Amino acid sequence: MNSIKKYLAELIGTFVLVLFACGAAAVLGCSTASADAAYLLTALAFGLVIVAMAYSIGNVSGCHINPAVSIAMWISKKLSTKDFIGYVVAQFIGAILGAVVLKLLAPGTGLGTNGLYNGNVLLSLLVEVILTFVFVLTIMGVTSKESNGAVAGIVIGLTLTLVHIFGIHFTGTSVNPARSFGPALLAGGEALANVWVFIVAPLVGGVLAALVYKFLSCEKAK
Repeated sequence: MNSIKKYLAELIGTFVLVLFACGAAAVLGCSTASADAAYLLTALAFGLVIVAMAYSIGNVSGCHINPAVSIAMWISKKLSTKDFIGYVVAQFIGAILGAVVLKLLAPGTGLGTNGLYNGNVLLSLLVEVILTFVFVLTIMGVTSKESNGAVAGIVIGLTLTLVHIFGIHFTGTSVNPARSFGPALLAGGEALANVWVFIVAPLVGGVLAALVYKFLSCEKAK
């Protein structure tokens, strides 16, 4: 039963992330072309969702709501293989449901989908790996001590805002395979054709962050 509760929490959290954060990008008309109010508000929306979910479902599942975070926790042996699979499945289901509701509420919008930077796959992969690496490395660090529990949600939310402020210009910022897949599935077309980039790159970034943090923390321990 505890596992089911964790998976349900991850589903709900990812649903909220897609509906509210991708929804903000969609209804505000966020564009990669100009850093206007919509651009900044979208970045803030992603950060605020993480803060809200961290302090509501964090005590249930840890509030990963992102396969890139879950794979980093799995590599770090903070998540069992069974729970890793359950978390990822729940996250993708939540993202799809969030995209379904968003499409019903805001038809004709881009649904906050991601796109290749200047049509370049390699540059887009590089950007997403770097963005995810920074985001997940922060999560690994701030959650490493129980004493950080009171502020962890705020730190993680602000970091997600930061990577969006920088990354929206390039790819719309994914750093989350589930967040990208849900809207792309409903949008179809080019967004769906390129969504593999926003699945692979964040997972690579998450793995690298886990390995680097493990190396750094081992060095510190010595």
